Amino acid sequence: QVQLVESGGGLVQPGGSLRLSCATSGFYLGYYSIAWFRQSPGKEREGVSCHSSGTGSTYYADSVKGRFTISRDNAKNTVYLQMNSLKPEDTAVYYCAAGVNEYSGYADQRRALHALEYEHWGQGTQVTVSS
Repeated sequence: QVQLVESGGGLVQPGGSLRLSCATSGFYLGYYSIAWFRQSPGKEREGVSCHSSGTGSTYYADSVKGRFTISRDNAKNTVYLQMNSLKPEDTAVYYCAAGVNEYSGYADQRRALHALEYEHWGQGTQVTVSS
């Protein structure tokens, strides 16, 4: 049974940092591209970052570029999202997702961060950035 379980969310002050983890099971992580999405009330789900299988290409939404870093440890079946310099507008429920497609180059940016590209999803973890 495929499972993705996020953890590491919480309340943090503006300018602070959090590291989200996504523990996966039921499949070999190395064969899948992994992405982080987020959704806040009244807004559509937004692709935040992707780490592609095969190519190892990484993608980031413009809103988080330079502040967030995605990484994976295939041996531990875990994906991470390091979030620095957090802003109130980063407040959302963060989801990790897994998909079988690979991505390469700038042309794949939009696909890599599109929710329909991913078959498996976690339940989400809340991140709140507030003073």
